[in-house]
Amino acid sequence: MAYARIADDLHDLAATTSRPKHRRGFFRRAFDAMVEARQRSVEREIALFLKDRGQYLTDDAEREIERILSSSARF
Repeated sequence: MAYARIADDLHDLAATTSRPKHRRGFFRRAFDAMVEARQRSVEREIALFLKDRGQYLTDDAEREIERILSSSARF
């Protein structure tokens, strides 16, 4: 029995480059960068608030931070 190679048999011989499967798209990377920047900004505001109030996170300070962040147009 004779064997002749066909085009389907050659596909494993070609060098192919494949993209990483878990690469995030441009808009996802931009969105993640905006979320991280906002998170850093909020953390800076909280740190400044606690610095002015004695550097301890008490129940009262936590309620005040939540009130400020939930009512502020900046956040």
